[in-house]
Amino acid sequence: MEMGILGLPQSGKSTLFEIMTGVKSGQSHNETVVRGQASVPDERFDKLVEIYKPAKVSPAKVPFVDVHAVGEHPWEAIRQNLSGTDGILHIVDGFSLPDIQLSLEAYRKLEDELILSDLLIIEKKLERLAKMPKKAIPQQEAAQNELLSGLKECLEAGKPLRTAGLTPAEVFTLRSFSFWTIKPELVVVNVAEDNLSFADQFAAEAKLSEPIMGICCKIEAELAGLDAADQKEYLDSMGIAEPAFGRIIRAAFSLLGRISFFTVGEDEVKAWVIPKETKAPKAAGTIHNDFERGFIKAEVMHYDDFMACGGSAAAVKSAGRLHLEGKEYIVKDGDIITFRFNV
Repeated sequence: MEMGILGLPQSGKSTLFEIMTGVKSGQSHNETVVRGQASVPDERFDKLVEIYKPAKVSPAKVPFVDVHAVGEHPWEAIRQNLSGTDGILHIVDGFSLPDIQLSLEAYRKLEDELILSDLLIIEKKLERLAKMPKKAIPQQEAAQNELLSGLKECLEAGKPLRTAGLTPAEVFTLRSFSFWTIKPELVVVNVAEDNLSFADQFAAEAKLSEPIMGICCKIEAELAGLDAADQKEYLDSMGIAEPAFGRIIRAAFSLLGRISFFTVGEDEVKAWVIPKETKAPKAAGTIHNDFERGFIKAEVMHYDDFMACGGSAAAVKSAGRLHLEGKEYIVKDGDIITFRFNV
């Protein structure tokens, strides 16, 4: 699971990467690719830490990738290093281009590059398949071929593939192509500190199907350098509930189709990241392969039930809200789980 950050030069993408991950992208010894992980803000996790006071805390994280696309072939560097990411965070300049149309043009410029890249892939594939006898085309490629003509029309209309109404099965069929515009995208507008509503204006004008969020990287960079108490004081003075970068991290986490379940104790409180609709044995496998291989049952209490019972596992059990679940149980976001296994 990785989220690639894209943006035109001077849009603030490396600044946002640093704010979210704490990794100073601009000081990475001229490396083309910089990776970092951002902790996912979660009040539930914080409350569990407060209750258990563990020796170690491990929040859920989102990996982000920043590419320094410089030189004669910047697009090639982006294509080589971000094509395997699972989602895109597209940052748009809304501070030096405080005109809606100019910012929309900046967004469209990069989006059109991605659309064109996908279109060229499809055209080359269709051209190759057209030269092959139908009987010689493998079943997998035949299934892909049925989809490609319609996708070509979508791209030619200037629309990303994520708007084509593809089913999860169809997306899986196309996985070998590494299409850019089939990936989920989060649009983040980097605004000036005296024009924080610009992102809302951008969203109203753009009418995109992709989620759009606003951030002032200048303010957020100052916030990221403060300790928790000073951060709260700063936010209160501005009438803001929480830093924008936290909301963006959570949105990226959700966009990638991930949830988290918790394991708790005095030694460690940890949020484990899994895809939505994951069954209990596979979730157990994220902790250790033996847990999945020897899975017996999952002792499950949901965070809401835990808190309703005063933050006491014993009280949850007494109230009959502790459940023993088997191999078909689909783990829910916020479950607190103890796995029983035997190998």
